[in-house]
Amino acid sequence: MPSKQDAVKVVALTAAGLALLSACGEPKATPMNDEYAGNSGESEQSQEQQSQKSQQGSSGSDSSDGTVKNHADDSDSTTSEKKDTGNYADGTYKINGQYGPIGEDTIDVKLTVKQGGVEKVDIVGHPFTSISKKHQTEFANAINGVVDGKPLKGLKVDKVAGASWTSEAFNKALEVARQEASIQ
Repeated sequence: MPSKQDAVKVVALTAAGLALLSACGEPKATPMNDEYAGNSGESEQSQEQQSQKSQQGSSGSDSSDGTVKNHADDSDSTTSEKKDTGNYADGTYKINGQYGPIGEDTIDVKLTVKQGGVEKVDIVGHPFTSISKKHQTEFANAINGVVDGKPLKGLKVDKVAGASWTSEAFNKALEVARQEASIQ
């Protein structure tokens, strides 16, 4: 028969687990600082330190010549420090979207903007589980059919290919892309 102490331990562990999960799970997105950003197994802190080092060496590229723009930002932020002006520079923008009950899944979004619209989207998934991999793969295969040719301003997707959390993370990435692409 379990003791009173065992029952207290079970209740404490359950409460601790619920407390951890209750603050997590909100999708977030941040501009990426390089083509290898994402869930590579590194800690967020080590990625942030690399971002800060690379920022010291360059000021970032904000030209509208169609080059890839990689913007480092605070890893805890869900948006860029720029404001969405509704007027967007042509170029390719890379954003990392994070989601899941404890933020364990990420997608790298590479969004090409041309004349204020979405020209192309490439998604690279970093799934935590095989179920996540299935959803990310189906989302990546379907997203271009949903957003290509659409205006970037106000663009938001509903559940794409049955992947609701991946869609939410993509919408957060769109927010950051609008801010990063905005002509200030």
